[in-house]
Amino acid sequence: MTAHEPELRRLMIAGQAGDAAAYRTLLDHLSRHLRGYYKSKLINYGRSSADAEDLVQDVIIAIHTRRHTYSPDQLFTPWVHAIARYKLIDHLRRRNTGFADIPLDGMTSEMEAHDDRDAVESGYDLQRLLAALPAKMQQAIRHVKIEGLSIAETAERCDMSESAVKVNIHRGLKKLADMISREVKS
Repeated sequence: MTAHEPELRRLMIAGQAGDAAAYRTLLDHLSRHLRGYYKSKLINYGRSSADAEDLVQDVIIAIHTRRHTYSPDQLFTPWVHAIARYKLIDHLRRRNTGFADIPLDGMTSEMEAHDDRDAVESGYDLQRLLAALPAKMQQAIRHVKIEGLSIAETAERCDMSESAVKVNIHRGLKKLADMISREVKS
């Protein structure tokens, strides 16, 4: 996909500026690329490639909901590959695949090197946003969404019911989205 970096970047920037046709073209291209990427990765990890379509949809949704975070002065493909990689890891975690089975070094070699200052700043921003939530919401989001624990494991660890964990995650993510939306507008 890096051979198409200039074109993909142009389409993303046009999409951010409101060009719906360019954005649709970008998502179509990414869908085709991601489908092949996931099919080969899932097979390499001894999994069925049948889940590739679900992963593609997860990434397309993530790109769409986070498109405002893409900075036009940065490379586009490492941004997409990072999202795709994390979605794959989350998928494998949910399927109870141990990290010993996931050769992360091979995954990172597919991404171009880039400055990690943005990732560090994003981590700081995430911690700052989480700190604004009530403790139970913070715990539920940290354990399930960041650390990758199951709902049941989180419920046991936090002495909450599974329903309470789900509600805290749902409400917490809604509050985080509202906070981010207010920050972007100001």
